[in-house]
Amino acid sequence: MRVIVFFDLPVLTYQQRKEYTKFRKFLLRSGFMMMQESVYCKLALNGTVVRGIVDNVHKNSPKEGLVQLLTVTEKQYAKMDFIIGEVRSEVLDSDERLVIL
Repeated sequence: MRVIVFFDLPVLTYQQRKEYTKFRKFLLRSGFMMMQESVYCKLALNGTVVRGIVDNVHKNSPKEGLVQLLTVTEKQYAKMDFIIGEVRSEVLDSDERLVIL
């Protein structure tokens, strides 16, 4: 099973940024991997472990903002579609360059 954490936390004040950093570091120390910004994922062996993870996230979540948890099976997780856009670069990457000195 996988536990996916989605969060949207305010970062307008110094204290809010501090809480955001503290929560993010908690997720990393707890074994979560970043899937994208504000989306983290952790592997769990069974439902009992999932409940422990969920309880731990509840205890360590900030007072402000939105934190959402989603539990999916490994089969459901494996069916995830990844759509990656074209990477654009302003750097010329070819051998056909003319340098005049």
